[in-house]
Order: sequence, then structure tokens, then C-alpha cells
Amino acid sequence: MGRARSAVVDARGGPAGPVLGAGPPLTADVAVDAGAPPAAELSRAQARRIALAAQGFADPRPRGVPDVRLLRRVLGRVGLLQIDSVNVLVRAHYLPLFSRLGPYPVAMLDRASSQAPRELFEYWAHEASLVPVGTQPYLRWRMQRADEAWGGMRSIAAQQPELVARVLAEVRERGPLTAADIEHNAPRPTGNWGWNWSEAKRALEYLFWAGDVTSAGRSGFQRRYDIPERVLPPEVLATPTPDIAAAHRELVRIAARAHGVATERCLRDYFRTGPVDTRQAIAELVESGELVPTAIEGWSRPAYLHRDARIPRRVRARALISPFDSLIFERTRTEQIFGFRYRIEIYTPPPKRVFGYYVLAFLLGDELVARVDLKADRAARVLRVQSAHAEIGAPSHTAEELAAELRQLADWLGLERIHVVDRGDLAPTLSAAVAQP
Repeated sequence: MGRARSAVVDARGGPAGPVLGAGPPLTADVAVDAGAPPAAELSRAQARRIALAAQGFADPRPRGVPDVRLLRRVLGRVGLLQIDSVNVLVRAHYLPLFSRLGPYPVAMLDRASSQAPRELFEYWAHEASLVPVGTQPYLRWRMQRADEAWGGMRSIAAQQPELVARVLAEVRERGPLTAADIEHNAPRPTGNWGWNWSEAKRALEYLFWAGDVTSAGRSGFQRRYDIPERVLPPEVLATPTPDIAAAHRELVRIAARAHGVATERCLRDYFRTGPVDTRQAIAELVESGELVPTAIEGWSRPAYLHRDARIPRRVRARALISPFDSLIFERTRTEQIFGFRYRIEIYTPPPKRVFGYYVLAFLLGDELVARVDLKADRAARVLRVQSAHAEIGAPSHTAEELAAELRQLADWLGLERIHVVDRGDLAPTLSAAVAQP
């Protein structure tokens, strides 16, 4: 991608360091730095490979159909899956597993988030997210601050507490319920752009923020609300609520493992924690030795290396990265370590879009080398590549590797063909590569 490379040598010898996440380690085509003090300054290349290893991209994809052990392994690394309503390709929470594991049974993730024994629950983490149930106690401080919820939720609780109580009683009696199951007799405001929630929906969302109801799964994209006692495992419900300092330490710890190396801003962004509480948690984790202060070539902000972070000598990844993937949550970090400037353009008027509506980055090796605007045309059973652009310095075989990844994606989505629109500098060679048998 045209950046200068550091001459820092990665191989320091010693045994491989521990692998982040659940389950036994997989054999990976990586060489790992371990057992030596961290460098006073990491090169950008090192930081990039640390980030990819922390997120699971240094491991080879499994042979055969991925199982629940690998689902747990990915979730143990990334800590959460962001949910988003856009469905032009596939719902956002399904893509990170595909990026790391390749084609996997979507029903496996659905079962983990909607059936007992439940392994994931839904809450406001980064944004709306699926989160391992063991993290629930560490998010209760946010539930206890429901008065900080969005304005519409706060106002319904303040102005119509009797409605909120009635809605909660109905969920207790009849749940799980969607908002549509409740809101038939609740007025819906008119004339508003965007989310046009009924009063019942706002009451449900307030209760969801406060932790009085949770999601029992989804019907289509509608939450099915129920009380936590019927959704969460008893051992989670019985876990004492940690104090706010302990909760922030754990959330920052999860974020630090998921990043490998990160600035305060990155760690704060992962669970959207406040600056004061995040700084205190970082200081305590530095004092305990879990975080090691370091610097990254070209960065002005101090960085923190997780003590278990792996530093591969090389990463041989190939993956499409969704705009809601935790690898690229923090856009400044993405630009600094990958040289990849990413801005989502879903809400940009079409004539002003530079790359397209739903653009995925393409990871090849340890670089983000291209970007493609993708759409699943389910009626025609076609994966439409609306545009394809190469990054500066992308290798000559980018189109062939991207075509192979697009074929896997199309097969996984049940689409029969790939059609590349002639838009973007990579489109002609990608079209030719897709046409090859």
C-alpha cells in the first residue's frame, strides 16, 4: 500500500505466547514474539499484525464446517458482534464470523443468541450488539443509568411511568413479545423522519436499556422482548453486580485483548465507556501489568499493549471486512495502522458517494488492499459488485484473490452468480477474474 516499512526485526525467539479466546489453539502459519519485553516503539507493521492476531485473522480458516467451539473462540477474541438493520448484503452480526471462519452455519449463531443454553445476549455495548452472557454483570452499571438513555426513552419514562409499568407487566405475563404485539393500542407519532417509534416501543426500549427486559431473539429484525429471568442463565443472574470500577476494568480488559495494542481512544470506543472511568481502568491495568505502555511509529497518542498479545512475523489472511467489524471500529486507528481511510456512505446521497452504499474492505495478507460495494440480489440470486477499487500498492493478484473470496461469499449466501459493475479501477480485472472457472 505504498507505506514505508520499518526495519524492526520481529523474531526474538522463545515459545509462542498464549492464544486469546476460548478453546485450544489452532495451528497457524505464524511466527510469534513471546517471552521478551515489549519494544519501546512498535512499527506500524508490527501494530497491524498484532491487531490482526488479536482479532483472529492470524489463524487459518478451519477445514470442514465450523462448529460451536470455533464460534466461542471468535467471541472470546472479539468480545461482541455489532448488530445493524442494513440488510443489503447480510445482517452485520453474521459477517465477522464469515470473515474469520469462512462459510459457517448461520443457525449456529442464531441458536447461541436465542436458545437455551444461551451463550449470547443482546445489549447496548459498542452499539446494539450480541455479547457473551458472562459480560452481562459488567454492563449493569449502564442499565442502572437508564436516565442517560436517548431522549425519547428518557421522556417516556419521565412523562408516562404508568405506561412503562403496564408494558413491563404485559411482557412479564405474555412474553416474549415484539413491539407490534403490544403497540396495537398505543399511539404512534406521525411526520417524523427516521425511526418512528410508538409509545409502546419507546417504553420497551427504555426497559431494555434499564435491563428490566432483554431480547429473547428476533423475528425478522424485530426484537422479541422478555424478562431476564426467562432468558439469561441462572448463574449469570446470580452473579453479584460488580462495582463500577471493577466493571470498567473488565470492559477495558476485553477491549484491550480484542485490540492487542490500542490507544485510550480505541479502548473507550469499544464499549463506549466514558473518559474518566476508562482512564482509571487503564491506569489500574497498567499497574497490574496487564497493559504495557508503548508507542507506535507515527502515532502521537500513547498506546497500550496487552501482555498476552501475539506479534506474528507474517499473517496470511484473506477476508472481506464489513463496515461494522470490530477490526475497523475505530476509523482513526484503521487509518493509522492500515493506511486505509474508511467512511461509511450509507447515509450519503448517492451522487456524493465515493465508493458506494455498503462497502467492505478486502484484507489480503496483513493489508487492506481493496474495497467493494456489495449487494445480495436475492430475487435474481446474484451477488452484485456495485464497485471495486484497489488501494495504492495493492498486489497484482488482488483481483484473483478477491474473486475467490467473493465466490465463497456467494455460495454461503445461496447466490448462484457474481456480476461486477464496471465502476472503480479494480472492476475490469475483477470481472475477468470472476469469469474464470
